Amino acid sequence: MANTTRINDDPIRRIAGMIPLGTDPVAVRQRVMAMEHLLEGLFTIPGINRKIGLDVILDVIPVGGDVIAAAMGAWMVWEARNLGMSKLQMARMFGNVGTDFLLGIIPVIGIIPDFFFRSNTRNLRIIKQHLDRNFPSTATVQG
Repeated sequence: MANTTRINDDPIRRIAGMIPLGTDPVAVRQRVMAMEHLLEGLFTIPGINRKIGLDVILDVIPVGGDVIAAAMGAWMVWEARNLGMSKLQMARMFGNVGTDFLLGIIPVIGIIPDFFFRSNTRNLRIIKQHLDRNFPSTATVQG
């Protein structure tokens, strides 16, 4: 019998292997960036080159989708708390998540403000500023 190699191309395992599990600032930066990409930039709409993610897609599910998206956004704030960010910064981040939730909860029309108000991108920017100021070795060069 010939020896065969089985290729395991399970996408969930591949993605899980790319996300670090540590508590160091580099691992937190990578996790938060991955979550922001999942929520805000998963697909590009052809023709207008506008990225959308789960945050907009989950709006199809009334109320429940907004709750799930808000919980995922709140996880980013939890990671910020673990980095030792100030209460003012976390309050701004929770304000972004809350605004996104309240705008998205409007039936049918709630997709439109969710399409334009990107709370997770705003929160990622706040976290990156904190990391760049307090942990400059975690900064990455964007190309």
